[in-house]
Parts: sequence; structure tokens; C-alpha cells
Amino acid sequence: MKILYVTSEAVPFCKTGGLADVAGSLPPALAEQGAEVAVVLPLYQRIRDRFGSQLKFECYDYVDLAWRHSYCGLFSMEKDGVTWYFLDNEQYFNRASLYGQVDDGERFAFFSRAVVRMLDHFRFWPEVVHCNDWQSALVPIYLKDDGVREDRYRSIKTVVTIHNIEYQGRYNPYVLGDLFGLDAGWAKDGTLLMDGDANLLKGAILCADAVNAVSPTYANELKMPYFAHRMEGIMRRCSDKLYGVLNGIDMKLYDPRTDRRILKNFSAEDMSGKDDCKAELQRMVGLREEAHTPIVAMVSRLVSHKGLDLICEVLHDMMELPIQLVVLGTGDQRYEEFFHWAAQQYPGRMSVRMDYNEDLSMAIYAGADLFLMPSKSEPCGLSQMIAMRYGTVPIVRETGGLKDTVQPCESWRDAGNGFSFTNYSSGDMLHVIREAVYLYKDYPDVFGRLRQRAMAGDFSWARSAREYLRIYATITGQTWPIPNDTRRAAEAPEGETTPAEKAVPVTEAAPVEEAAPVIEAAPVVEAAPVEEAAPVVEAAPVEEAAPVVETTSVEAAAPVEETVPVTAPAEEKKTRKTSAKTTAKAAKAAKKTEKKTSAKKGTAGKKKSAE
Repeated sequence: MKILYVTSEAVPFCKTGGLADVAGSLPPALAEQGAEVAVVLPLYQRIRDRFGSQLKFECYDYVDLAWRHSYCGLFSMEKDGVTWYFLDNEQYFNRASLYGQVDDGERFAFFSRAVVRMLDHFRFWPEVVHCNDWQSALVPIYLKDDGVREDRYRSIKTVVTIHNIEYQGRYNPYVLGDLFGLDAGWAKDGTLLMDGDANLLKGAILCADAVNAVSPTYANELKMPYFAHRMEGIMRRCSDKLYGVLNGIDMKLYDPRTDRRILKNFSAEDMSGKDDCKAELQRMVGLREEAHTPIVAMVSRLVSHKGLDLICEVLHDMMELPIQLVVLGTGDQRYEEFFHWAAQQYPGRMSVRMDYNEDLSMAIYAGADLFLMPSKSEPCGLSQMIAMRYGTVPIVRETGGLKDTVQPCESWRDAGNGFSFTNYSSGDMLHVIREAVYLYKDYPDVFGRLRQRAMAGDFSWARSAREYLRIYATITGQTWPIPNDTRRAAEAPEGETTPAEKAVPVTEAAPVEEAAPVIEAAPVVEAAPVEEAAPVVEAAPVEEAAPVVETTSVEAAAPVEETVPVTAPAEEKKTRKTSAKTTAKAAKAAKKTEKKTSAKKGTAGKKKSAE
């Protein structure tokens, strides 16, 4: 399967948010599963400065966008089993920042147009083009537009992943022709028009063959007005092609046993290194060195949807608990001012750093005890997964990917990997924080087992890659898994489900067809040919097979085995007895008839002799 992944940022080349982590990890994971993968992104200034010497110049061409006829260079690099392509145009991309420019609409329209134009120069013609967010949302639209004139574009299937539906790419519809090179009909027929604007993300959702959200819960939430930012009607309309696949993290990069970015390595079996990391964190941020006081941490953008209003409401109540609080991040001025003021109220117990520092963030993940994420909305979230890898137990609100990754602690049966609350309420959040602190202080053994379960979670990209490949196979009509997975399926014991057999978790699972009950026919006794028909004996009724129960989730469905009729022992004995009687009667009747026939033949023979 040939996949072209289109993104506006990717680790390690350039990053502003979670999209870069996904784009940097998912394509190599797809390649490991046997797919042929290429990634294309703009050649930004920071990429040229850092990786310029490693890039290979492939060719150049010219891209037509409305009235423009612009140069586009193509560079490439081989890394992690993936071909990385970079589209070069210094006018649009040789800038210090990735986004936030006044001409972002034109810049990423050129990028999307160039992706389609340069397909001829890539090493393969893709079967699937996978786009991300509004920056590449025009690619499915351009492919549909060009497909009217050239048949070869019709063979390409498209997938659009929504990382955050709040950012939709909205522009004045009157610039469709001048800015994007599209006919006004794209707005008049409703494909791009929404609330009086040309909405690029809406157009991509309608034109794509599959739409994916970055967690199953977020996929369902997108059908609700509270989360969808006025797009709920479109998402419900496209629910038949809407999937939810949970993001992953790089399990090798975020591994406390080998990570060189933390003070001392540790593991779930030996947590002594975490105690050293905690002491180091307290020294770094100016907290009192108290080994038995739990550190509650936040590494986040300081914006409203991260749930900071809840913390502002009950901060003083939180600080009455025996905890220390550390906050790292930047964002809205009102939150920065609040946390700066709060840190002055609790010297030695609260520390706030208004920047983003990679080294400090890793020190927080490794040294903190509890990680707070009370988000109002969270499409997926990576911080809670990273925190769990380092034994920092998450406290989250049940939304989006937070709900999918954090199962609430049930200490009475040693279940769960964190703490959670449902309502967007400061009181509920405070209650759960108290529970977490109580468990940490009074039941260290129970908290230790909770921490070990958190560290044991599987958040690898291999799991997510298999689910994405299922989506690609569905829209292209291809058979998947790859031969290796097929071999493993064949070698697996009967009744055991291999990873390759698991279905992609979708927002609305397709119903599982019921297996038709197999009914065994009663044994038929072949009678000897007779002149008179033998009496017909009615066979005993055969028990019907128990119906197969439909599962509500395709992923959870067990393999359906061939159904055989089940008969209770007593009834089975009765059935066998009835069948035996029937057989005996039929045989007796046949024998009697045979004697009569023989007698008739004998009499006829004597008469003939006499004559």
C-alpha cells in the first residue's frame, strides 16, 4: 500500500504542537507495518538551517495557483524507512515562524496545490493521500477538481485527520478564485460555504473518503455543539466515514529506563531513581525538599480550554492540602498574571515558569507524583501518556483522549491507572485531587501499584498504525493485513484473535452479521424398492442453534465460530431413542413388504408351471 502523508509540521524537522509529534511518529510506524510511505511538508527556514546539508535536490517545477505561476523545488531525505519530501518556495516558506502570517491562506493554498502538482515527481503514485488539519485541507478539494479533467486523480483516495476542529481555515468566499484558484461553484453548491465564509476544513471533510479524529471519544464529541465549533451538523452528516484512532507516543524516546534527559533512570521494578528525580526537580524550581510531599504538576498552554478556570476557582483550597504545585507554560495574559501572583502567595510550595523548556518539562514528568489536566476539551492529549510512562499519575477530566487513556482508580480491586472526574466543575476536580493525595499519603503501597499500572500502559504507535491501515484498506478496497500478519493469523491457535484481525475502532461500529444456525439433517434410511409405499414416520424436531449475540463494538467482537445445534443431554437421549425406533419400524416394514413380494412371485411361478 502506497501512502502519501501531508503535514505542515513534523518532528524532528519543525514543531509548534502535537501535530508535529504525530507526523513524526506515525509514518515510520506505518512503514514498519509494511506500507510504502512518503511524507511531504514545506521547506521552512528552520529546516533549511538545520538539515540543509542532508537534503537531496530532486527537481523543480512550476505551480499554477489562480493567476500565479510560481517556482517549486523538491528536496528529499530518507529517514526511519520513510521518504521525506520538502517543497521549496522562499517567498512563502523561508520565514522564521511556521504560522501566524498575514498571508497564511495563500501560503498553504500554494502548499496544497504544489502537493498535487508534484505527484508526478514523487517515487510512487499514491493510493492514499492522508492530510492533516486546515493547512492541507485543500488537497482533497484540488484532487476532486483535477479529477474532472484527468482520470488518474480519481484513483487516489483521501483521508483527513482533525487534530483540533477549532481551527478551520475560514476566508471570505469572494477570494475563492483569486486566492485559491477555485470556481465560485464550490461555494454556491455548499461544499465550502459555511456561516458566510469559505471553510476549507468543511470542504475537506465533505470531499475526503474517510475522516479521522485523534481519539474515539473525540470523534463522538465532534457530533455535539459543545465541542464541534458549529461543525456538528457536518460531522453527523459524515458519520458513516468518521473514525476515531487514538494517537500514540514514541515509547523508545519516552522510556525512563534509558532516557538521558532525566537525572537518573528508573523502572516500574526499581523506583529509587524517581526519588532522586523528585529531589532534583524541587531544587530546580525552588520548592522545599520534602520527599513525602506529593508534587502536583502541569505542563500546558495557559489557555481557557485547558481547564485553568477550575484551578483559579479553587487554588487556595488546593494549597490547603499537603501538596506542592509546579506549573510550566505560556498563554493568555490573564492566566500568566494569576499564576505569577499565586506563586508569590505560596513560596517554597508553588513554582510557576512562564516559558517552555524541554529539559524542565522532562524533569517535571520524571520528578512529579501527580499530573493535572482538567481540560474543558482535549482531542487526544499526549502529556498524560508521557506522564504515565514516567510514573507520574494523571488527574484528568473525562473528555476526548483523556477519557480513552485514563481509567479511574478503584483501589479496592487494584484497577485503573489514574484519577478522573466527569463534570466540568471545580468542586469535582478538588474532590478527586483530595482522593489522590489521600491515597499517596496514607496508602503508599496501593499508590505504588497504581503507579506501576500507569507505567505499564501501551501507548505505542504500532497499535495506532494498524488501525490506520485498516482505514486505508477500507477506502481502497484492498485486503489487509500484510503477509506477515496473515502468517501470524494462520499460525495462531484456533479461536485466538491476532492483532491483525482486530477491527479499527470507529465511532459507530458496523453491525456484526448473525451466523445462520446450522441444522443437521436426521439420518435417512434407504428402504428397499416396494410396490406399496412404506408408512412415513415423522422425525423428531431438531433443536435450533442458539443465536449469536451482536457485540456493540467491532474491536471487542470475538471470532464467530461455526454454529452447531446444542441439545440438552436428556433431550439428546430422547432424540436418539426416537430415531432408533423410527429406524427399526422402517426396517421391519421393509422386511414384511419383501416377504409379501416374494410370496406373490412364488405363487405366480407355480401358476405358470401348471399352465
